[in-house]
Amino acid sequence: MSADSKSDTVEDLRLTGAAAGPSRVLFGVDVAGQTHTGKVRTNNEDHFHVVQFGRYLRTLASSLPPGDVPEEAGEPGYGYAVADGIGGHAAGEVASRLAISLLVECVLQTPDWVLGHDDHLLAKVLDRFAERFRTVSLALQTRAEGDPLLRGMGTTLSVAASLGRDLFVTHVGDSAVFLYRAGHLHRLTRDHTASQLRPDAEAPNGARFRRVLTRAIGLAQTKDEPDLDHYTLADGDRLMLCTDGLTDMVGVDTIARELERAPTAAAACQSLVELALDRGGRDNVTAVVATYCLPDASPGPAA
Repeated sequence: MSADSKSDTVEDLRLTGAAAGPSRVLFGVDVAGQTHTGKVRTNNEDHFHVVQFGRYLRTLASSLPPGDVPEEAGEPGYGYAVADGIGGHAAGEVASRLAISLLVECVLQTPDWVLGHDDHLLAKVLDRFAERFRTVSLALQTRAEGDPLLRGMGTTLSVAASLGRDLFVTHVGDSAVFLYRAGHLHRLTRDHTASQLRPDAEAPNGARFRRVLTRAIGLAQTKDEPDLDHYTLADGDRLMLCTDGLTDMVGVDTIARELERAPTAAAACQSLVELALDRGGRDNVTAVVATYCLPDASPGPAA
C-alpha cells in the first residue's frame, strides 16, 4: 500500500438541526473534511475533527404528558478543529492528535451552553477558549518532557465554533480560517510566523523566516496565547479551516473560486486538496469546509 493511500482520509458529515422555541426556524450545515499525506512526506502530521453539540435533558421517568417538558433547547452548535503537528516524524503526528483530543476533553468539562450577544457572555466564551488552549499546550509540554522521542513536539491549532449565528474563531500557528461570503473571501486569521514580524521576510534572503512559527501549542520556546475573535454568520456563508499544505500550494483567488462553485462541502474539500496535490503536494494537506443555511440570518460583518 502506498504512503498516499494508507494516509488518505476523507470524512463527509452532513449535519442538520432546528432551533427550539415557538418559531422552530429550520437551518442546516453541510460540512466535510479531508486530509492527505501529500506527495513528499511519508506520514501525515495533520488532523481534523468536526463535532455537533447542544443542550438537552433526557427524561427517564415522568408523570407529565409527552411534550410538556422540553428536552432540547436552542440551536445545535458545530465545532471544527484543524491541527498541523511539528517536531519530527512521530512527534508531530502525536502532537496534533493529542491537541485535538485534549481540547475536546476540556470542552466536555466546561461546555459553552450559554452563548449570546451579551458582551459578558461573549467575553466569557472567549476567555474559556484561551484557557483551554493554555491547558492543552501545558499538557503537551508535560508529555514531551516525559518521553525523549517526543521532545520538541508541538502543533498549530485552529478552532471555529458556531451556535446559531455566532461564530467564534481561536487559533495558534499558521493553519488558516477563511469565510467565503457573497463572492468575497475573508481570511479570519493571521499566521503566527516570523515573516509577520520581519518586514524583510518576504525578500529572497528572508524566505527562511516564512515558516518559522512564533506561536505554537506545546512548544515552550514560543507563545501559546491564541488569537480570539467573534463574528456573525449569514445565510450562504462557507467556512473553511485548512493547514499550510493547502495555502502554500493554492492561492486565495483559486480558493475563492472553488468555494464559490463547489456544490457541496465535500466537493469543495476534494477539489482544493486535489489542486494542492497537482501543484506539488509538498506538505500534508487538510481542509474542512462548512456551508451554512440560515434563512432568517441578516448579514453581519465578516471581518
